[in-house]
Amino acid sequence: MHIQTLEREMTSPVAVREAFAVFENPYNLARITPPWLNFKILTTDLRMGLNAEIDYEFRWLGIPLRWKTRITEYEPPFHFVDEALKSPYLLWRHHHSFRPSPEGTVISDRVDYRLRFGVFGRAAHWLIVRRQLNQIFDYRQKAIAEMLRSAAPR
Repeated sequence: MHIQTLEREMTSPVAVREAFAVFENPYNLARITPPWLNFKILTTDLRMGLNAEIDYEFRWLGIPLRWKTRITEYEPPFHFVDEALKSPYLLWRHHHSFRPSPEGTVISDRVDYRLRFGVFGRAAHWLIVRRQLNQIFDYRQKAIAEMLRSAAPR
C-alpha cells in the first residue's frame, strides 16, 4: 500500500485556544482554501465535534467533485482528526494539532493519503497531485497566518 504523507508546521503569536477556535469553526475552511478550487461547504447548521460530518464540493482541474469527512478524534484545544468518507482518495486522514510555544502556538498538519488507481494513481501523484497539494497547503498557511495575525494581541 503506497501511503503518502504531507506535513506542515507553523507558529502563530496567539494562544492555543485562539488558534484552535479558528479551526473549530468549520466554515473557516472555505476561507483558507485557494479560490481556484471553487470550494463550497454544503452542510448547513454545522457544529464541530466528534463524529461531525461535513459535505463539500470543489473543482479540481475543472472537474466537479464531492467530498465528505467525519471528525474521528476531537480533543479541544489540542487536536482533532478528520477522515474522508467520500473523496477522490482511497485514504485521507488529516491530523491537526496545536501546542503552546514561547512564541504562541505551533500549528501542525499531518495528512496521510492514498490515491486510487494503483500505479496510475502513483504516477498522477508524482506528476500533478503532490505539487497541487503543496500549493493548497502553502495557501492555507498564508491564509491562516493572516487570520491569526488579526486575532493576535497588540
